Amino acid sequence: MTIDAYMNPDFTWVKKLIFFAISFVAVLLCDLLIRGGHKLVAAGTPKAKDLEYMEKREHSLIQLFYEMIISATSVMSFACAYVVLNHVYSLVQSGTPAMQWEPLMTIWENGKDFVLLLLICLSCVLNSILDKFIIPLKKLAKEEIASVRMLSMFYVIIILMFMNVIGDESEYSPVMMYYLGLMVGRFVYFDASFADFLENIKNVFLRLPLLMLGMLLSGGLCYLGFWLEFFLERNYYIMGVFYTHLFLLLSVFILYHGYNLCQIFSNKRDSGQDQ
Repeated sequence: MTIDAYMNPDFTWVKKLIFFAISFVAVLLCDLLIRGGHKLVAAGTPKAKDLEYMEKREHSLIQLFYEMIISATSVMSFACAYVVLNHVYSLVQSGTPAMQWEPLMTIWENGKDFVLLLLICLSCVLNSILDKFIIPLKKLAKEEIASVRMLSMFYVIIILMFMNVIGDESEYSPVMMYYLGLMVGRFVYFDASFADFLENIKNVFLRLPLLMLGMLLSGGLCYLGFWLEFFLERNYYIMGVFYTHLFLLLSVFILYHGYNLCQIFSNKRDSGQDQ
């Protein structure tokens, strides 16, 4: 495999539009499933009669799901970058490196652990940029965002473990160990009390259905992408997973802002009728 093989020339714009349409419909179905599941769980309780509360809670759950996709995409992007850089290093090392590659070869050989740590920090920056400016999820509290970001690390660890099991030739162990360490640090930090630990555990269990839904969504789309030969196995499976999350992120962007625009027009129409 060459470096150029990472760019799949057979994944044309027509195929990208088809895969985006499938991804968009899949995310929309997940939205409807979250709404229906919440109504089913809340049925028979006094809160179910409070329509305003139900609507706010449904929007909050959907935004938590969106946050999981955003966080997972951010984490996956830099995990993928590490794997690609490591593979480029292996390709150059196996041949006769040109003079322009030698400084990069030296940096990677002596400091790839620091590069991985830098990439993880950049993934956090990217996540914050997406949350603040691109897809501002205003209905979520900081504690909710923190717990979902932690789950997204677990989400990515599960994906990397699966790719190790199915025999992907790349090396994911360093990435998994870094993210596992961050997860443990989120549960047990320096000044944490036992009550804080229990609260973190509770938040994780309460949001496990969102994690399972996200895994089913990305896993199903990724499998479909390989089955339709939109993605190439020789590119390493992580490239297919990365592309899948990019399409999911685009779908979330359109659904989020599309819903906000519909709300604005609806409010204007209602205010006009009141006058």
